Amino acid sequence: MFSAGAESLLHQAREIQDGELQKFCSRLSQLLGAEDMGPEAVDALQRLFLIVSATKYPRRLEKSCVDLLQAPLHSPAGPEQVQVLCAAILREMSPYDSLSLSCERAHDARQLSLLASVLLAQGDRRQEVSSVGQRVCKVLESRQPEGPSLRHLLPVLAKVISLAPGSLQEEHTGPLSKRLLEWLRHASVQQGLPRSGGFFPAPRARQPGPVTEVDGAVATDFFTVLSTGQHYTEDQWLNMQAFSVLRAWLLHGGPEGPAGPNADNRSELEGSMLSVLSAASTASHLLPPQERLREVAFEYCQRLIEQSSRRALRKGDADLQRACLVEAVLVLDLLCRQDPCFLYRTLACLRELPGRLGTDPACVRALLPLAQFFLNHGEAAAVDSEAIQEQLFTRVPAQLFHSPVLALEFVQFCQDNLHLLGRATGILSRSFPNLLKFLAWNSPPLTSEFVALLPALVDAGSAVELLHALLDLPCLTAALDLQLRTSLAPSERPLWDTSLRNPSCLEALRDPQFQGLFQYLLRTKACGSVERLSPLHQLLQPMAGCARVVQCAEAVPTLLQAFFSVVTQFADGALTSQLALLLLERSDSLYAVPGFEAGVHRVLSSQFLVLCQRKPSLVVEQARALLELVGHVGSVCSKASLVTSVVWAIGEYLSVTCDRRCTVEQINRFFEALEALLFEVTQSRPSATLPACPPQVITALMTTLTKLASRSQDLIPRVSLFLSKLRTWAPGPSPVHSEDVAAVRTRATELLNLLRMPSVAQFVLTPSAAVCNPRYHRDTHTALPLALRTASRLVEQEAGLLPA
Repeated sequence: MFSAGAESLLHQAREIQDGELQKFCSRLSQLLGAEDMGPEAVDALQRLFLIVSATKYPRRLEKSCVDLLQAPLHSPAGPEQVQVLCAAILREMSPYDSLSLSCERAHDARQLSLLASVLLAQGDRRQEVSSVGQRVCKVLESRQPEGPSLRHLLPVLAKVISLAPGSLQEEHTGPLSKRLLEWLRHASVQQGLPRSGGFFPAPRARQPGPVTEVDGAVATDFFTVLSTGQHYTEDQWLNMQAFSVLRAWLLHGGPEGPAGPNADNRSELEGSMLSVLSAASTASHLLPPQERLREVAFEYCQRLIEQSSRRALRKGDADLQRACLVEAVLVLDLLCRQDPCFLYRTLACLRELPGRLGTDPACVRALLPLAQFFLNHGEAAAVDSEAIQEQLFTRVPAQLFHSPVLALEFVQFCQDNLHLLGRATGILSRSFPNLLKFLAWNSPPLTSEFVALLPALVDAGSAVELLHALLDLPCLTAALDLQLRTSLAPSERPLWDTSLRNPSCLEALRDPQFQGLFQYLLRTKACGSVERLSPLHQLLQPMAGCARVVQCAEAVPTLLQAFFSVVTQFADGALTSQLALLLLERSDSLYAVPGFEAGVHRVLSSQFLVLCQRKPSLVVEQARALLELVGHVGSVCSKASLVTSVVWAIGEYLSVTCDRRCTVEQINRFFEALEALLFEVTQSRPSATLPACPPQVITALMTTLTKLASRSQDLIPRVSLFLSKLRTWAPGPSPVHSEDVAAVRTRATELLNLLRMPSVAQFVLTPSAAVCNPRYHRDTHTALPLALRTASRLVEQEAGLLPA
């Protein structure tokens, strides 16, 4: 969040009109055209940068002003602050068609980095990316004295590789690979001299000492990014930056990954032989530059793994250790994918890591790239990766669900390895209760990722349990919130902690009577059984209004839609019946979050119709549950959409044509239940306990009763009498619109007229399959096309006889 002063400045910058902006640019042009650009020009440039960056739409400046903004970038003697601001303004305005910048006119590396940042922001419409990359490579390859500004070019190189991977040719990659391996392997192990400056002369400095490890010991091996010191030399800075771009450079210059054309042709025997030869080789300097860089990269990562096991003296160094460990494992994974000769040496480095990382909660993020490595290479190296997978999927989501970065990385890891973790091992479908904890705590940013992940979580054995888990997801969020808060000391809890205002929630979490339900809700693996969580819904009701719980509830309808779109592709008859019954039962057993029930009922109503369409006999099989639903008038207003769908399904599929087990007695039983329900919702006056019935429910009830009467004609007099009363239906004082009342009366009139011709009513309301899927437009031998053609000819002849 911004402060009040910053918000005021942003508001002023957004409110500046084009006329005022042009006047300001004219004044700025005068300042930039002066020979001596002082503090006033810097202040004006800062204001212009705020203006162009504060709005979402691009601000357009006059060409003369843009030309003056480009001029300092080509001047070697221009003030550095002015050049940086000009480059920032031009980047914010990108893409811009009238730029005249060129990397060839750069005088030093710092100026080249500023020019490159502007050119790369333009896109690659004029091959700018390729020209920038070639120019940067040429400067980095040169043996000119390496000033401090040379460090600015390696980030530019990484940006070029990401934007246009094929823009650099072999003549550029080879020499630059040599420079990278020199910076990685031959950086100084002595600390640098402090910079002298200030008014008072610096005293005679002592000879700089050696760099140290993170635990304070003197470094005895080559310099890495984890080596520490008071001051760093230029080659040490280049060493750090070279490691930061190493993975991108190896990926750019090496062969294709495991999906490449040559990756599958290498046998395991060839890989083991190359490993032995490479380990015993003493002539690595005879290898091509890219191969030598891989050898140096392997040694560098090997040393980083050793350094990461040391006990850091400072927290910042400990964080850096974990970050470098993750990057080192990723680089080693890439090396093994590009060249199998590194596989067995890498296994020797990584063999002890799972045990060490498993005992340190702070190093859990490194388990993801480590698991990725064993997934990629475990089969080739005859190493079982199931142990680390079980450790990863069992422990991490349960303990670190509240880490948003780890949650995103974990879900992306699952998405990237669906072919390895999905149907083959089944670990995703077994561990979905644990994975849903990430979703329950981080539902807004992870909803789309879980929608894509759902096909791997659902199978015939886990579908019912997963559907219960999705419906109870907001309750899981509340339970996780309580679990996290109870792990904190009372003095550390935030003031907005709802558990402090509602101690009953904490007492319920500790109550042995409810421990079994909480353990089931917080389980780590699918158990194949279902527990009713209605008692927890009541106990956790005080937390239903928490922002995190409400956000999670808003994501559930989207997840339910994705779930049913997957399940309906493989569900058999038994599973379809089970899901339909579950929808009816859980419609009354939902966590009472504001707006949650209405959203869930909309999805359940539409999906119930889909299930009935797939299996029309559901209405007969689930007759008891359906009669129970339509037998309570209170359910009409609380879940109107679901009741409407159920009533429509009864009228559509309660027929002997859909299920031969359907009898006249069953039709009469449904008829009486629906007739009583329609009488209650139309004759009773709305009140606080019984609000007005939605008109779509009334029209669905009338239509269904008419359909049932057309199949059992003894019921026609009763329906006709009811419909004749509804033709003049006038609800009591209620918020029902006059248009809705007119629609109900019109429908009653139409149905009543239809019932006067029972045979026609049965044909219209219960058409056969031949009527629903006619072949009249395809079959020319039927009588209808002949009759239509004859009638059209007669009409044309009669029209020709009429006077003009």
